Amino acid sequence: MKASPQWPALPDILKSKSSSAWSAAKSEELYGFKRWGSGHLSVDTEGFVNIQPLTDGRSIRILDVIDEALGMGLKAPLVIRFQDLLRHRVIQLNEVFIKAIKEEGYKGEYRGVFPIKVNQLREVVDEIVEAGKDYNYGLEAGSKPELMIALAMYAGSSRMIICNGYKDHDYIRLALIGRKLGKRVILVVEQLSEIDDIIRISAETGVKPLIGLRAKLQTRGEGRWALSTGDNAKFGLNTAEILFACEKLKAAGLKSCLRLFHFHIGSQVPNIITIKNAVIEATRFYCQLSKMGFPMGYIDVGGGLGIDYDGSRTNFESSMNYSMEEYARDVVFNVREICRSADVAEPDIVSESGRAVVAPHSMLVVEVFERINKRESLGKQHQPKQKEKVVMDLEVLLKNKAKLGRLERFHDALQKKDECFSLFNLGYLDLENRAAAEQVFWQICEQLAKEGQKQGYQPEELHDLQKLLADQYVCNFSVFQSLLDHWALKQLFPISPLHRLNEKPTVNAILVDITCDSDGKISSFIDLQDVKDYIQLHPLNHNPYYLGIFLTGAYQDIMGDLHNLFGRVNEVHVFLEDDEENGFYIEEALSGSRIADVIEGVQYQQEDLCRKMKAQIDAATRKDMVKPREGVRLLEQYESQMLNKTYLNIERTKKGKKPR
Repeated sequence: MKASPQWPALPDILKSKSSSAWSAAKSEELYGFKRWGSGHLSVDTEGFVNIQPLTDGRSIRILDVIDEALGMGLKAPLVIRFQDLLRHRVIQLNEVFIKAIKEEGYKGEYRGVFPIKVNQLREVVDEIVEAGKDYNYGLEAGSKPELMIALAMYAGSSRMIICNGYKDHDYIRLALIGRKLGKRVILVVEQLSEIDDIIRISAETGVKPLIGLRAKLQTRGEGRWALSTGDNAKFGLNTAEILFACEKLKAAGLKSCLRLFHFHIGSQVPNIITIKNAVIEATRFYCQLSKMGFPMGYIDVGGGLGIDYDGSRTNFESSMNYSMEEYARDVVFNVREICRSADVAEPDIVSESGRAVVAPHSMLVVEVFERINKRESLGKQHQPKQKEKVVMDLEVLLKNKAKLGRLERFHDALQKKDECFSLFNLGYLDLENRAAAEQVFWQICEQLAKEGQKQGYQPEELHDLQKLLADQYVCNFSVFQSLLDHWALKQLFPISPLHRLNEKPTVNAILVDITCDSDGKISSFIDLQDVKDYIQLHPLNHNPYYLGIFLTGAYQDIMGDLHNLFGRVNEVHVFLEDDEENGFYIEEALSGSRIADVIEGVQYQQEDLCRKMKAQIDAATRKDMVKPREGVRLLEQYESQMLNKTYLNIERTKKGKKPR
């Protein structure tokens, strides 16, 4: 449960019983764009969602991007990357640290690095490297493939490369190649055994490394990744191991190589107090190592800078109770205070913020093409030839002439529903009476839910009525491919329609994907004071209905799996352009996975499958099960599907128009 924020739980404009028309401004408040959008998102008067990548007044209507992508043959599901926003985040992070250093009179510099693991895609890393050129913004690698990317991305020693993660001999040799080329590559020791390997390989190659030590701080983390530190943390050295590492470096004559002290308090840290305490403890370690005669020079505060996914500005795990500016000030101030009190020179500050840099620049667009709902049968009741008593009892509850209370009627309806199922299972109730009983039960639930909207306090059992009655909106995407963190970690993402926001959303819904898995759904949504079990959406019509899932640029692109062999989705990269009519242009369009691509990824060969299918069709032709020409058409149809995308090809009826 979140702490109570400054804003009310539900805007008064949504509670009002007045007959005033719905407006785009009410939708903007309902979906919380101003709270979690950081000034980048808004709704225009015609009900379309707009994005301002640079918050400078220039905006892009997101549906215009979708229309242009459709013209290129790229349908939803679609990832849209706003590359200007990505550059903006890199610049913003560096500028807030530069400002904090200036305001606090700090003697060191800021040396940020982007952790490639958060989004390794070439188009993302390229943009970050280019945007960070004026700030000497570097890269962090946690594996050999990531290190190979980092080594090749830029030359010279102006930018840092931080090497984290488990390291074999090849990993260490790769880092030393970078040192040989004059790069500022720092090997961060995560396990004590790595020191011996680094010392030995350094002697073999004749290359002196730059070394950092990662500590297991006792400061307790917070949020989903609270166990990233402490005695049971996966990475880092305890205090005794840090001293052993120092002794080994001295004995090997590599005392001058120890330059950095590192810690990581966890990803998406929601509480600024946790960050402050960790920085204080780590800086004490740094000062002690400096006084022991090691040259040092860098303190690496790791990642943890959060994203306010729900806009509540609380220490709830999907939020953060601080700003990027406050984060930078607190890091700089606390390092400065500890170093000055210990009479130690202030180090350059390194941070490894990934989520905060890349999450806002990317969004997922999905199309709703069907709904599963209980309301279809409300008001439409099967009339059995011989109506059983359990059905008549439910009809009495529906009419409620006795004026029973809501909770009592709900309990009675549940009891009658259970009685109905028991009678059916024992063979005493036919199918028509069971159908009639179910329909009346849901009519009672609908009646109770409507009555509850007029009342204040809701008993806990009646709270779930809206969830029970919510429609399921079927969307053409895979949670496991595009939103793995929602399934695996219950991460909340902001979700909203991208159009029709000048219409009142009247349907409570959850979102389900097209995978054959009951977990393939989104049934938790952001709310100001808690987590909602449904989202308010518009009734479907014959036109396309698009939803935007925002802040998906961190981890989701790279961690998705191939559940049901649904591959990567279509993707476009958007840049602002004043000379274009709609204020933007698509620089690059990437087509999503074809069926042939994903089946070859699981060791099937397209040619082999087609050959086997041809043999079966030929055999069917010989048995006169199909005619020869028909067999040729069947094989052509099978082979042509190999080149199609893995997601559904939604074909609208002629009534369907552009979603305007």
